[in-house]
Amino acid sequence: MARETTKQLRRQVYLALEQGPVGERVAVVTDQLLMALIVINLVAVALESVPAYGARYGLVFEVIEIFSLVAFSVEYLLRLWGAVEHGPHQHLSGTAARLKYALSPAGLIDLIAVLPFWFALLLPSDFRIVLVFRMVRFFKIARYSPAMRSLLDVLYRERRALSGCLVITLGMAMVSAALMHLAESHVQPDKLGTIPDALWWSIVTIGTIGYGDVVPVTALGKIIATGTIFIGLILMALPIGIIATAFSEQIHRRDFIVTWGMIAKVPLFAELDAAEIADISQLLRAQLVEPGEVIVREGDHAHSMYFIAAGEVEMALEKKKVNLGTGQFFGEVAILKRAPRTGTATALSRSSLLVLSAQDLHALMKRDRRIAERIKDTVEKRTGRTVEPAKPEEHADKA
Repeated sequence: MARETTKQLRRQVYLALEQGPVGERVAVVTDQLLMALIVINLVAVALESVPAYGARYGLVFEVIEIFSLVAFSVEYLLRLWGAVEHGPHQHLSGTAARLKYALSPAGLIDLIAVLPFWFALLLPSDFRIVLVFRMVRFFKIARYSPAMRSLLDVLYRERRALSGCLVITLGMAMVSAALMHLAESHVQPDKLGTIPDALWWSIVTIGTIGYGDVVPVTALGKIIATGTIFIGLILMALPIGIIATAFSEQIHRRDFIVTWGMIAKVPLFAELDAAEIADISQLLRAQLVEPGEVIVREGDHAHSMYFIAAGEVEMALEKKKVNLGTGQFFGEVAILKRAPRTGTATALSRSSLLVLSAQDLHALMKRDRRIAERIKDTVEKRTGRTVEPAKPEEHADKA
């Protein structure tokens, strides 16, 4: 019994620290608190480097550091304890799963964010230079930020293309440095007397920085510099274009996967094959609502229907209230009857919805008779009347 209780507690801790269910408020609050603590740390590190602030608010900075050290240490130990609950690690022994987490990039960052500071407290004060490791805590944000995780995934996936850009850039830097050395070494021997000296000028020029500490003075040198500048613009645009395109594709891919997973939870689409789900996912728009948020209001114009992928929604009708859960849908009656909303829908918990516009609903019902029959059956049960869907063009006119 005690073992089962410990396992259940460990599972709850893991879900609170990692990505729990959509409706798991504890996981959301935990992520937000840890992100806020990381940001406070980064701001404190920057302000503490200012002598005036360091002298005046030294005690505040010290309290922030001690609190953060304890918080991040507890977080690391809890992540280490709950590592056995990680899906890919559940087939491993407890020791192996924890060792795998400890040696992972995220685990190493978590360790570096706390371990040097405990050493600094125990060792002589001249060793406190390790406190520069506080800036490492910035990388912990990647765990809580989907955008940063996506960017890191993009950089890893496009590593070969980016490596190719780096090789080409270094090659062009060497060529332009050699040319500039030949053109200017006799007039600027102290700055361009050797190719390694000229390489500094070449790199800052290709990088479009142009510090101005080394500039050509001969006509030939200026021509070489002009060509290097134009080549630098092209070379700098290459990795930017690769990363921007790949990042956009990554975001769209992630949104598609999330939408697909949400569609799969809706029984109305249970009989559809992969191609049909992929087609429908183009019509649906994901929406996240918080507890107490009004989704639709009685009397409003009906422009969309909603599918509940996760969470719970209360539908307040004229004579009764109905609680709708995962897999159910609402808002279709007003669209099919071409009438204002007959009830108010309010989120009872943090819920993920899939939104389908009126025009797309009519097109979907016309295209797939199975979905049309299920929706009409639901409408008849809720209203006690047979309702024929409006034609898309009729609805568009009324909108």
